[in-house]
Amino acid sequence: MQKKIPPAVIALLLQFVAFALVFSCVKLFGFRIALPVFALLCGLVAAVLSRFVNLASWWLFIQLLFVPALVAMQGLDIPPRIFLVAFLLMLAIYWSAYRTQVPLYLSSDKVWHALEGLLPETGFRFIDLGSGLGGVLKHLASVRSDGFFQGIEYAPLPFLIGRLRCMSLQNCKVNWGSLWDCNLAEYDVVFAYLSPVPMERLMFKARAEMRPGTLFISSTFAVPEQAPDSRIEVDDIHGSTLLVWRM
Repeated sequence: MQKKIPPAVIALLLQFVAFALVFSCVKLFGFRIALPVFALLCGLVAAVLSRFVNLASWWLFIQLLFVPALVAMQGLDIPPRIFLVAFLLMLAIYWSAYRTQVPLYLSSDKVWHALEGLLPETGFRFIDLGSGLGGVLKHLASVRSDGFFQGIEYAPLPFLIGRLRCMSLQNCKVNWGSLWDCNLAEYDVVFAYLSPVPMERLMFKARAEMRPGTLFISSTFAVPEQAPDSRIEVDDIHGSTLLVWRM
């Protein structure tokens, strides 16, 4: 199987192509345009190219504003160390997003309460794949002391925060690592709030490893061509939906 080029790499390459196209047109036709206008043209071309190669819709906004933002930052006289701190912070939060295409999504407290009604009656194991800041785990472990709750998180800063939040609960633990290394056969309920990208592969893993009668729950993101056994609409700011499959 050939590896796909990560969208971040494609987006960066398109920025270079857009710059080259705009710069060539300016030189060829002898236009004189201000730097902010040049930057905006680069952003527009990059956004159009991104649309043409079918990058996800949120990339269009990023591509449009990338070069104009760089130009704007040059005029603010911000100390370089501020950029370094911001870069390191973003790296700690979105460590794996480049490879997995799964950003940090935070579930609402209404989702937490909806999940309560899906838990088995007693003696169960629950895992949150990509547990983020640990909100789901801490809430459920607090209200259901009869279950064991585990999270897996690959981004360093969210992992650390989640680990610290759950340390006081004996029935809750957050591990650092990749969700693809987890053996889902150990759990009665598997919960994921990821992105559309990994859902098909994750469902294949769930069906291969999870035991009959166990639950796989995805918040918001569907699995292509696999309708859930039930859907729970959550009235929160995100318009979340819990999609439930019984293995």
